[in-house]
Amino acid sequence: MTTPAPDILFRAQFKIDLAKPPTLDDDLNGLFRLRESLRRCSPKLAEWYLGGLSKEESFMYQAFDDNGPTTALMAVLREKQRKDKRLPVMRRVGVWNGFDDDDGASMGLMVSVTEQSSHLRFDTSIREFLTFDNVVSTTKNMIEIWNPLLVSVMPTFYPPVFKDRPGVGWMLYLPKVLTAQQVPEARALVPIVGANKKQHGTIIVSVTDEPFSDHNPAHVKIAHDIEIRLVDQDLLPRYEDL
Repeated sequence: MTTPAPDILFRAQFKIDLAKPPTLDDDLNGLFRLRESLRRCSPKLAEWYLGGLSKEESFMYQAFDDNGPTTALMAVLREKQRKDKRLPVMRRVGVWNGFDDDDGASMGLMVSVTEQSSHLRFDTSIREFLTFDNVVSTTKNMIEIWNPLLVSVMPTFYPPVFKDRPGVGWMLYLPKVLTAQQVPEARALVPIVGANKKQHGTIIVSVTDEPFSDHNPAHVKIAHDIEIRLVDQDLLPRYEDL
């Protein structure tokens, strides 16, 4: 009997430039750029539809074509934006890939036009997508697009050691240069290098040879050991400080 693939949640937390806040077009172009990287990982991540509607109605609104966000998506979201009384303080966009259960995936973007953090999330259980290389490349693309304060990659119900801090789970990106001497428990440390050829961040990896599972005690122990090590060195921030 084949065990079901874990539901893996990517979550990026970032701050916008309040002096030049992003527009709805910027939001959708960021999601489009992420979709372009995802479709190279799995054909099930090629087509996306507007979320928050009934399934039948959602299929009427394709989110992206080969050139970017569709005119239909833009029209629906602009009308929603016009009616939303929370705007311009908060803006939300959600899309899904049209599949249910283990083939499903969704992307959601919440932009806060305040001092509060904004959030990008992507989650999926697609088995062929959940490889070390695909997960690292997706994390790198999120970093490139949103310049986040952190990116966490973990099962939806992963239990971190510290409730007030991000968990390591499968992978955790921090905008810090970290070494194997600082995090010896990590199975890999992936450097993130900017256009200036200097490292500005690190993806900490707990498992490299299979998808991380919160049902595997060995996986959870590695991640927890990394979290404790980071906190001991004051390298894992509190959410309230981000």
